[in-house]
Amino acid sequence: MANRNPQREAFFQESGVVCANAEQTASAGRLWAAWLESGSVLSLEGPLGAGKTCFVRGLAHGLGHAPSGVSSPTFTLVHEYTGGAIPLLHYDLYRIESVEELEPLGIADDLGATCICAVEWGDKFPQIFPPRTIRIQFTIEGSRRILRALNHSPATSPR
Repeated sequence: MANRNPQREAFFQESGVVCANAEQTASAGRLWAAWLESGSVLSLEGPLGAGKTCFVRGLAHGLGHAPSGVSSPTFTLVHEYTGGAIPLLHYDLYRIESVEELEPLGIADDLGATCICAVEWGDKFPQIFPPRTIRIQFTIEGSRRILRALNHSPATSPR
């Protein structure tokens, strides 16, 4: 297949992509920025400290947003980054306890809108996501972070 991307495909292998430090995790986010299009939704799943926010920092950078402005929206629940190639909405559902708490956030309207949505702790509420959501699992093995995409949804060619 001519449009297959070996770097992207590595995320879908059982072994995933190994990141030895924060820069490599951010670099993985920058790679994903090249593969996503407006309307893409990412569910970022894994324990505290696994690199989800670091990945979003790289994603933002790859989309043309200032990476230094990216932080975890644990208390604000959502950060919006505009001014890049595609707007980025960064949600964090860690403190959310029920689906009903999501309604005032407007997340249902944002998923699949004319932006890219990256949702940390998305596995807490899988029922809210559209079918083409890309699930990325973050695991910790010693000092390394392993990133695995759990489903194929977007096109494999960069935009």
